[in-house]
Amino acid sequence: MASIKDVAAEAGVSVATVSRVLNDHPSVSADARTRVLAAVETLGYRPNAVARSLRTDQTHTLGLVISDVMNPYFTELARSVEEEARALGYSVIIGNADERPDLQDHHVRNLLDRRIDGLLVSPTDGGSPLMLDAVRAGTPMVFVDRWMPGVAVPVVRSDGRAAVRDLVAHLHGLGHRRLAIIAGPAATTTGQERVAAFREALQAYGLDLPDAYIGQGDFQAESGRRVTEGFLDLPEPPEVVFAADNLMVLGALDAVRARGLRVPQDIALAAFDDIPWFVHTDPPITAIAQPTGELGRAAVRALVDRIEGRPPESVTLPARLVVRRSCGEPSPRNVAVNPVTNRSES
Repeated sequence: MASIKDVAAEAGVSVATVSRVLNDHPSVSADARTRVLAAVETLGYRPNAVARSLRTDQTHTLGLVISDVMNPYFTELARSVEEEARALGYSVIIGNADERPDLQDHHVRNLLDRRIDGLLVSPTDGGSPLMLDAVRAGTPMVFVDRWMPGVAVPVVRSDGRAAVRDLVAHLHGLGHRRLAIIAGPAATTTGQERVAAFREALQAYGLDLPDAYIGQGDFQAESGRRVTEGFLDLPEPPEVVFAADNLMVLGALDAVRARGLRVPQDIALAAFDDIPWFVHTDPPITAIAQPTGELGRAAVRALVDRIEGRPPESVTLPARLVVRRSCGEPSPRNVAVNPVTNRSES
């Protein structure tokens, strides 16, 4: 990675001149400015955003970059982060990446420019050079919900594999055999992990997951609608559509209703990421719930430990299955306890 000294040598100027150009100081000649900017471009130098995060003074401000503020899961996560940070004497600046890597890096850069003490990120993909630079430069950072494989940063997340196994056992017990999934982005760790867990759970029951039953979504509602329409057009549509995200299941529900079909009589729906108002849909949606509030609080505590010189720890918390009535479950008055989760919900 090029340094400011490399830029100065390439441009034939002093380090101080490079600094003045990068900070848009007026006392630099047009010729020097041109040479410095050309050297920056040639060397791929990343200006001071990362370097400015290395300091000894504290602002008692944390940065939080979430994947999609419109997703109720991340809204709840942000709320718990802000509450825990406030309790520990920190304020929080939030950036919404809208599931876009370029917008994610825009927020990361701006937050580092604001001299935050540390950064919480739910990465939109696994390969942001800016975040890698920030980690190498020593910026206190914690990944929450998602992570970048191979990057030495504490991760606070839930483990949904057991809950996915519970869901497949539940669906199998209800007599379903053709199960499909609306996957999240393949570039995200959660997108990869949920498909792998679903496939593994199906294999335990001797069930296949054919390519036709894997639809590529993007954790947003429109992709859930589009993928479900494709499933419904198959010669042999699935009996169950499992959406790897709460917004995608709402898109799936729209697609089913647009065809004049009924849930669960014609096709069953289930989701990863439970949200409070799933109990108000008709029928209420069976979902896998993450301990969202505790994830946010644990992420803040890990980051503050890192900032204040204590060894931070990664945290993994279990998700759980919440059984309702979108998969053909009996009415609550006809069932007392779900054998998988030891609970029932309506």
